[in-house]
Amino acid sequence: MPIQVLLFDLGSTLIYAKEPWPPIFLHADEELVRVLHRAGIPIDGQTFYDDFGTFIDAYYAQRSEDHVERTSFAALRELLTGQGYANVPDAVLRAALDAMYTVTRGNWCIEEDAIPTLATLKAQGYWLGMISNASDDANVQYQIDQWGLRPYFDFIITSAACGIRKPHPAIFQIALDHFKIQPEQAAMIGDTLSADIVGANNLGMYSIWITRRAAAGSDPIMTALRQTQGVGSGTGPDIQPKAAIQTLSELPPLLENLRSASP
Repeated sequence: MPIQVLLFDLGSTLIYAKEPWPPIFLHADEELVRVLHRAGIPIDGQTFYDDFGTFIDAYYAQRSEDHVERTSFAALRELLTGQGYANVPDAVLRAALDAMYTVTRGNWCIEEDAIPTLATLKAQGYWLGMISNASDDANVQYQIDQWGLRPYFDFIITSAACGIRKPHPAIFQIALDHFKIQPEQAAMIGDTLSADIVGANNLGMYSIWITRRAAAGSDPIMTALRQTQGVGSGTGPDIQPKAAIQTLSELPPLLENLRSASP
């Protein structure tokens, strides 16, 4: 079947990190703790996270391996409860996370060829969707609007919103059901072998690995975490995409070649 729908990852696919993450995490953590202090929660930022330097480090290290999303909101409430602050209002948690994400958002930048490529693909008649593994749906939605991406997408889903992470087939199936198509009619474009490519391959979708920001198939935050905390990548050498491109601008000609080769 011809490909009708293109599903994109967000981080390190359409947007990229400008600077190394560890110093950004530290600054973001300071802002999160500052908001908690202002709300009367005297958390010690140096000892709050035990063996991890920041809240973000702790979240990624403790993230479930069963592909169930554990949101940053839930993780922050759990951490505070463990420190004896079990009844922190939701509004305080949200304000602390917003302060943290304001810092991390400043490190993301849109790829120069993202908007031109998306515009070309829409003009060629493709339906576009986005599937993003993310700890906070509101943060992703903000960035989608910040970078002017929303007009190009017919469907957007995050793991924080649906509770399931790539590569679990259910999150891909939600997108396929929205477009009312079979897996063979969709392609997944992403940088992470263990999430984007494995998930697409397992479901029978056409998988396209974009390599310019890929680091052994891992997202940039996990790469930083492995470097500082020794957390494993969870990738394997046997993960094979159907195609690999370095930049988004290579995508339209690749798809045109696939169309020409179709019987």
